[in-house]
Amino acid sequence: MQQTAEQAQLEDVPLSELEKRMMYFTEDEEMSEDPIALNEEFEAKYDTQEYEQKVAKLLHHAYQRSHKDNDETRRRFNAAIKSLRRGDHYLLVMWDMRPGLHGPHLIGLLVGALVLAGFYAVTRLAPRIAPPNPRIIQAILVVVILGVVLFPRAVGKAFDWVLENTVERLMGGRNSEE
Repeated sequence: MQQTAEQAQLEDVPLSELEKRMMYFTEDEEMSEDPIALNEEFEAKYDTQEYEQKVAKLLHHAYQRSHKDNDETRRRFNAAIKSLRRGDHYLLVMWDMRPGLHGPHLIGLLVGALVLAGFYAVTRLAPRIAPPNPRIIQAILVVVILGVVLFPRAVGKAFDWVLENTVERLMGGRNSEE
């Protein structure tokens, strides 16, 4: 991805041609070179885990920069990620590793904590209000838990969308820097 390579230059992080080629790795037919040969060449020279962490960090910083640049840059970045999601691209593995609130386990814990906090507030802090029907609360909890267990990727995408389109805007568009 061009934005990642630009971010590497801005941060003075070395990114070899082989590392750049590896960002475009896919097992789909659209790959311009032999994916097996590329992967073997890459694994002979680089540590995969270190590479993935480096590119994930660069992607995260490039995305933050796109939010600061202008709306058009941010829209293009989001469109590129959306387009990549239509296939099986290695770059998405690193995109999903970027720092921040991601992953179905964290989402499930957060949703559970919010539900419990809400239940506590309704039953303990507002005793004059009749407590909600326990069957309704159970049904909501079951739906939330099943959603996180059965559709973790969809729930994660939805939570990411909420974070990127609401929470960051409420905070004035500021993102935490590493």
